[in-house]
Amino acid sequence: MQENKHLSCHIKQKHWYQENLFLIFCFMFFIYVTNLILVSLEINILKKLIDSFFAYLNLIWLSIIAGLILGGVIDHFVPKEYISKFLAGKDKKSIIYAAGLGLLMSGCSHGILAISMELYKKGASVPAIITFLLASPWANMTVTILLIGLFSTKALYIISSSVIIAIITGFIYQFLDSKNLIERNKYTTEINEDFSIRENLSLRLENYSFSFHNILNDIKKVFLASWELAKMVLWWILLGMFLASIISAYVPHDFFMKYLGPTLLGLFITLAFAAAIEICSEGSAPLSFEIFKQTGAFGNAFVFLNAGVATDYTEIGLIWSNIGKRAALWLPIIAVPQVLLLGYLFNRFIK
Repeated sequence: MQENKHLSCHIKQKHWYQENLFLIFCFMFFIYVTNLILVSLEINILKKLIDSFFAYLNLIWLSIIAGLILGGVIDHFVPKEYISKFLAGKDKKSIIYAAGLGLLMSGCSHGILAISMELYKKGASVPAIITFLLASPWANMTVTILLIGLFSTKALYIISSSVIIAIITGFIYQFLDSKNLIERNKYTTEINEDFSIRENLSLRLENYSFSFHNILNDIKKVFLASWELAKMVLWWILLGMFLASIISAYVPHDFFMKYLGPTLLGLFITLAFAAAIEICSEGSAPLSFEIFKQTGAFGNAFVFLNAGVATDYTEIGLIWSNIGKRAALWLPIIAVPQVLLLGYLFNRFIK
């Protein structure tokens, strides 16, 4: 695969001890060992930070692993032509397809990051990737059930609004793409308009031999692809978790409840904290419900969820380093005003 060769060449420029993933592991191991030493001296200054980090890790580790494995499966088994057929186009259908794919995903926002980067490597357009990233955290099947359990029928406002924001943002990105104001995907493959995925898939299945050797070889290649993907995204996720753990450990819970009321100031303070502490959809959903329960501000709960995704430093950093800085910077500029407007309307009309 051409894109894998390109990625491999890029990775081989670094020694293993220079990898960002290795460096972030070393830093966190140092913090962990320092905490053990301080605890032995009855100094608990880092204990809350460590506990908070492992609480986040407990919430999202399974989703991250699932996302990396699914990304590896996509890398090995899904040809670039399939992704280009549905997600690389410049028409409005590719945005609808991307939003629909987000609905079918099951995993937290950081598990989705791994999948989105694999889709990018496979040729999906930048507008489609952005749409997928915005739609999947709050509209996927797992989180939909979680939100309905917390908010009852009000969850439908969150889910439907998330999809609408994702689609509108995708359309705006398509406009920016037409004006050459964002980076374009260098991995996109040109395909014949008559190309049929069904026929190609049937042909591939006919020619595939379901032997033990082939299956073992496929598993090995999926694992290797997942590992390459992990080196690309996992250090960003760990960094995001660490920063969020600092906020969670050292910002008093009462502070949130006091300043996150149903006012314009409350909306903007909610926006600021969403940018600082958003870490995963499963973890953010209960906290957003707590904001609603304590303050009665449904709009603030909505802003906390959706602005967290649109301003998440992990997500923006990953887009910046793998797609381009313009694509990353436009994300909060386009999505955040939509989120704030809907949050304000929800505060006015939904109690």
